[in-house]
Amino acid sequence: MSELINIREKCYECYRPKKSCMCRYIQKIETTTKFIIIMHPKEFKKTKNNTGRFTHQSLPNSKIYVGIDFNEHKEINALLDDENNNCYVLYPHKHSIKLNHQTIQEKNKKNVIFIIDSTWPCSHKILAVSKNIAALPKVSFEHNKASAYKIKTQPNKYCLSTIESTLCVLELLSHHKIENISQNHLDKFLKPFEKMVEYQITCVLKSDVHNPRFLKREE
Repeated sequence: MSELINIREKCYECYRPKKSCMCRYIQKIETTTKFIIIMHPKEFKKTKNNTGRFTHQSLPNSKIYVGIDFNEHKEINALLDDENNNCYVLYPHKHSIKLNHQTIQEKNKKNVIFIIDSTWPCSHKILAVSKNIAALPKVSFEHNKASAYKIKTQPNKYCLSTIESTLCVLELLSHHKIENISQNHLDKFLKPFEKMVEYQITCVLKSDVHNPRFLKREE
C-alpha cells in the first residue's frame, strides 16, 4: 500500500508524480521582462509533459493563466491597459517584429511578452477568441534549431516546445541588452526539459522490454 501511495504522490510545483519530479533541475532566471504564459485547458491537463510549467517555474517574473477567452480577464487587461507596459505576443506573422534583428525596448517602458502554451490549432483558437491578445503586436524569431522533444511529433521541422521557444527569446533579449542573463544560466535553462525527455524515453524503453510483443522467442 505504501508503494502505491508513493506512486500516486504529486509534486505541487511541477504537478508531476514525485518519482519523476524535475524541480531539482530548475534554473531560475530573473528578468525585467514579464512573461505571461497563456495555457490552453488541454495543455493544462498534460501534467507529465507540459513545458509551460517548467517555463513558469524558471522565470520568477512570470504568470500562468489557463483558458481560451481572456477578453474579460481582469489581471491581463490590467497589464494591457497600463501605459507603462509594452505588451507583445510571441506568434509568427508576416508583420511580426523579428527579435533577431529588431529590439522591442522603449525608454521608461516595461516589456510584457505573452507566450501561448498550446498546440498550433489551439493557439489559433485562443487568438480567434481573445481579441485583446490577438490585437497585440507580434514578436517572433528566426532559428535553425530542431526540437529536442523526441517523444513528441512536431507539426514541422522547426517547431519548438514552449520552454525552447522561451529560451530563444531570452537569448535574443540578452543580445539586445534588454536582459542581462549569463550564458551559464541560459545553458542550464532547458535542464528540466531535457531530463524529462530522458526520463520518458527510459520509461518507453522499459515498457517495450516488458511487452510480450518485444520478447524474443526461444529457439
